[in-house]
Amino acid sequence: MNRLFISLVFIGIISCNSQIKKNPLPTRLAEEVKKETQGVWNAYQKYAWGYDVLLPLSKSAENWYDKPLYISPIDAYSTLKVMGLNEEAKRIERYVADSISFDKDIFVKVFEVNIRVLGGLLAMYQYTGNEKILAQAKDFGDRLLPAFSSPTGIPYYWVNLTTGAVKGDTINVAEAGTYTFEMGILSYYTQNPVYYQAGKKATMAVYERRSKLGLVGEVINVESGEWIDKTSHICACIDSYYEYMYKTWIMFGDPDIKAIWDKSISAVNKYLPEIKDSLLWYGRVNMETGESTSSVVTLYDAFFPAVLALSGDIDRAERYQKTWNWLWNHYGLEPMAYDYSENKITYPVYDLNPEIIESAFYLYHFTGKEIYRDMAKKYWEDIKKYCRTDEAFTAIENVETKKQSDYMATYFLAETLKYFYLVFSDDPEVNPTDYVLSTEAHNFKKSAFSLEEINKRLDIGSR
Repeated sequence: MNRLFISLVFIGIISCNSQIKKNPLPTRLAEEVKKETQGVWNAYQKYAWGYDVLLPLSKSAENWYDKPLYISPIDAYSTLKVMGLNEEAKRIERYVADSISFDKDIFVKVFEVNIRVLGGLLAMYQYTGNEKILAQAKDFGDRLLPAFSSPTGIPYYWVNLTTGAVKGDTINVAEAGTYTFEMGILSYYTQNPVYYQAGKKATMAVYERRSKLGLVGEVINVESGEWIDKTSHICACIDSYYEYMYKTWIMFGDPDIKAIWDKSISAVNKYLPEIKDSLLWYGRVNMETGESTSSVVTLYDAFFPAVLALSGDIDRAERYQKTWNWLWNHYGLEPMAYDYSENKITYPVYDLNPEIIESAFYLYHFTGKEIYRDMAKKYWEDIKKYCRTDEAFTAIENVETKKQSDYMATYFLAETLKYFYLVFSDDPEVNPTDYVLSTEAHNFKKSAFSLEEINKRLDIGSR
């Protein structure tokens, strides 16, 4: 019944969007983004092939760890496919299927490689049906599972890909509870519920330790379950915990996840919002008292209008997007951290982040208002102006001086360029009605997953 309701809502959205007047400009901009993406990809192949990250200014490369995990190509694959860059994508598929191994004696950050490497591999299998790719995804998922062996079920921060050894007994909530989506997809493809159940146990373990107000803190001990930091917010370090509640629900229809989303979003919207100079902000509060502790926000928070829009809270989504659009225009780019009470930057970096573009894409899709494409156009022009190098794009050390630093995050290919392409495209195939996009923007078509098989393969039970 709940899935039927969601379907009816989406049908209504489609009907509404069918009345939107098409504008030829976004098609030109989409082609421009595609051309830039191809150039960035060529730069990666030229200077960084086989490494995790391109360093655009020095035209060199580096790895996250002592040995490469091939993060950039795996992360970029779904974007190349969405843009129709099939030859480029095919090279990655062959490389992953035939030339790489994850049997590496290194400790990796469980959260980061889950969303980038496992998510990217699963998206690759969705597009190709290549069983070698699925075998790589299963192998990688199996190497992550030991991290979930803590007494609470919340994963340790680090896991060794060869030995399964773990370390790091304190972890932030985003790193603790952002696994149900990728692990659920892996369970579906392998027909083994162990992955989804591990991810779900971690999410539930965090939720079960919420305060009487329904709020969670920022940092938790994975062995004792005790809160190390009781600050509650939607900023970086908690953000995707909330994002994956709703996206897991709409992807898999797990009623347990829907129930905790309903209670969690209610608490968030009761205790965190604050109006400052007519703008809506989501601040930081003590999880037990609800009292304000800080007015520092992070540019990662700009993901929240997308999630609000996806869940049907359009009014609040539009109001919050207005806030982030104001901040972007105030500096020409977003600072990593900003204190809205003091009206000052507390951390001036811009790392080519996608969140504000992501929210513009969702809001354009659900409202059809050209203002959101106009916002995205402004962001695109600013990024080209300040972040472009002769062959790629790079992070900004300080949004006030616009001084460039020498680093292009993998999510620039996975997310930022993809969201620009989608928001500028007329009737994109990949959209929030037919697809669910992970926190790393890996896109999965909902109709490719049978509800009956979801129940069985993820061991969700009757709904």
